[in-house]
Amino acid sequence: MESFLPTLLLTSLQGLLLISGGVLFVVGSIGLLRFPDTCSRVHALTKADNLGLGLIVLGLILGTNSLGVALKLLLIWLLVMFASTLSGHLVAWYACYHPAEKPLPQEPSDD
Repeated sequence: MESFLPTLLLTSLQGLLLISGGVLFVVGSIGLLRFPDTCSRVHALTKADNLGLGLIVLGLILGTNSLGVALKLLLIWLLVMFASTLSGHLVAWYACYHPAEKPLPQEPSDD
């Protein structure tokens, strides 16, 4: 009975981290679809994906007993963060210097 409570807490924390990471992926995808210009879309997607993957990796690390697997998961997260940041920067740079799309007109507010 002594090991039941820590196992329950660890499993609950794992589930919370994995679900939170998945929710952040969904929020980033919604931002990609809803924001009006390329820079806002890239910002929403890269920030949500980096944090979402980080939470998922932390949840997976809590479930493993191997240091090697934990280090590989952290390495994957670091590489994805680097690649996501770099690709987001390149897409935003290209969008700023080669504006092919017109920003969507803003709807008048009811002030």
